[in-house]
Amino acid sequence: MSLILSIFENILIKMTFFNLLDILGTIAFAVSGALSAMNKKFDVFGIFIIAFVTAIGGGTLRDILIGNTPVSWMQHTMSIYLIGVITSLSIIFRNKLNYLKKSLFLFDTIGLGIFTITGVEAGIQAGLLPIISIALGTMTGCFGGVIRDILCTEIPVVFRKEIYATASIAGGVCFMTLHTLTIPITIIYVSTIALIIVIRLIVVKYKISLPYFDIQNKE
Repeated sequence: MSLILSIFENILIKMTFFNLLDILGTIAFAVSGALSAMNKKFDVFGIFIIAFVTAIGGGTLRDILIGNTPVSWMQHTMSIYLIGVITSLSIIFRNKLNYLKKSLFLFDTIGLGIFTITGVEAGIQAGLLPIISIALGTMTGCFGGVIRDILCTEIPVVFRKEIYATASIAGGVCFMTLHTLTIPITIIYVSTIALIIVIRLIVVKYKISLPYFDIQNKE
């Protein structure tokens, strides 16, 4: 317990709201990865690996693309311990999490919303064009889930007809629009996350999807 308290105490030192969002996104995706691995009946090692790559995948891609190397989790190793603690808690309380309907969907959606913001914000800070910042936010939000699904032998949700990346793009556009209006950054963060989560909830509830096409072989 003292180790856990020490980890969170160090995390809180010199924390900005942006850092807090990054941590919350990491937690959400770590839980998402752990749940996905447990649903596939992976062993303990597999669960930790899937949780880790899901949590750091988007941020790693973001940092590499903007030239921020070594990437953030290599510079701030506390995130590694955080993922380990969160994954352990997910295993311990797996049955309680299982009682939460759509828990995998919930944590994945939260992670998508938060990591989209961190990607767009990183693009802005790097001086990138708005459309590039939005693209960076989308890749940051989606990439961890792509890795998770591939390793779990699933077609990545971003490539299915279900609206996923589109919600991230909408969030990125919202972020950039509010940013140009010089609205307080906290309101921008909350509004963007809320928009992405609401879009995901609506499209899943009402089974809204993008069109898809099938090639039929005619003899």
